[in-house]
Amino acid sequence: MAAPKSVAVFFAVLNLISLLPFIAFSFSPDQPTDRKILVLLDDLSIKSSHSIFFTTLQSRGFDLDFKLADDPSIAVKRYGQYLYDGLVLFSPSADRFGGSLNIEGVLDFVDSGHDLILAGDSNASDLIRNIAAECGVEFDEDTSAMVIDHAGYAVSETEGDHTLIASDEFIQSDVILGSKKLEAPVLFKGIGHSLNPENSLVLKVLSASSSAYSANPTSKLSNPPSLTGTAISLVSVIQARNNARIMISGSLGLFSNRLFRSGVQKIGSLNKYEKSGNEQFVTELSKWIFHERGHLKAVNLKHNKVGETEEPSIYRINDDLEFSVEIFEWSGTSWVPYVANDVQVQFYMMSPYVLKTLSTNQKGLYHTSFKVPDVYGVFQFKVEYQRLGYTTLSLSKQIPVRPFKHNEYERFITTAFPYYGASFSTMAGFFIFSIVYLYNK
Repeated sequence: MAAPKSVAVFFAVLNLISLLPFIAFSFSPDQPTDRKILVLLDDLSIKSSHSIFFTTLQSRGFDLDFKLADDPSIAVKRYGQYLYDGLVLFSPSADRFGGSLNIEGVLDFVDSGHDLILAGDSNASDLIRNIAAECGVEFDEDTSAMVIDHAGYAVSETEGDHTLIASDEFIQSDVILGSKKLEAPVLFKGIGHSLNPENSLVLKVLSASSSAYSANPTSKLSNPPSLTGTAISLVSVIQARNNARIMISGSLGLFSNRLFRSGVQKIGSLNKYEKSGNEQFVTELSKWIFHERGHLKAVNLKHNKVGETEEPSIYRINDDLEFSVEIFEWSGTSWVPYVANDVQVQFYMMSPYVLKTLSTNQKGLYHTSFKVPDVYGVFQFKVEYQRLGYTTLSLSKQIPVRPFKHNEYERFITTAFPYYGASFSTMAGFFIFSIVYLYNK
């Protein structure tokens, strides 16, 4: 009996040791770019046809693990620990994933704070459509539909069906798309999607023009298309409340070497570009998705009475206090001071009694001072910071506030002088009345 037990223990220890590298190199809030990414493919040929995109990720320090979508060895979690910090689904036609991964597993992966890139296509399966729908994105219900734009297509040697679109309808955000302006349009050929109006977390990053519509390019329109104009999103992103980031594209070709290297000229435009904007667009967007940009952290939240340095355990009403917090942004290689003029602190009990905009020293330190309100109870210092493209900061620190003790009030209160005067004048009047009453004959 002893021998089988020892063998079992040996294999258990061996499994734990094999798991240690994954845990050691997993996502860390202190160094967001030390990450391992699982890439699921429809076909291994995608690894070469989209090699430029994968190479840019690897050059930025990401460890990519390529697998076929139906590989029976797929597992994203082991012993309660996630083995990967990002997931790239380049498998639009997959009806099911191999191994232990399913749609619930993908959603749990995101709910645990991990990032996802999903690429659909004209042959997108129900599995891919359902994952997108759970994230607040609805692909066109017509499985044969593609985005068509007769006034915004890319000029080519053949007339074609105008499904190769040259779009320059970008989101206006330097955080999401980088500070360098995208000059060339992005080439897109695929399916469009709409955003769930009840989901406020979804953003259009690349939109279709007002002349675009979604329909089957090989047949005539018998009914008005369900998706038209700028309501069509080509690429969308979501930042969940747990700061997990998701990118959803209706085109797998958007990431391909062919469109990266292709020249582009939009119909009706005199500008011809030797290279499309696809590589810059996808590269900059992937930096945001994988937290190389727009990732904030707050440290050293402090408060103290004016003139003191120690943090008290309790404040008294009308005390003058100072509050400070340090905020930094990840630059891709290191933490740098975050500079903004819209960071606020609340002194909160059921509702904010004090709301102050914090001043900054341009080195990451935000500070302010204010007087404790004339209300006692249990308060909180709260910093709730939400800005387009940045991770959400939610900080709070609880502190009680007490009233004055009986021996801390002023001996004579200025506002009570009228009452003091009324009392003394009453006594004086009664004294005069008594004398007059007693000695008057």
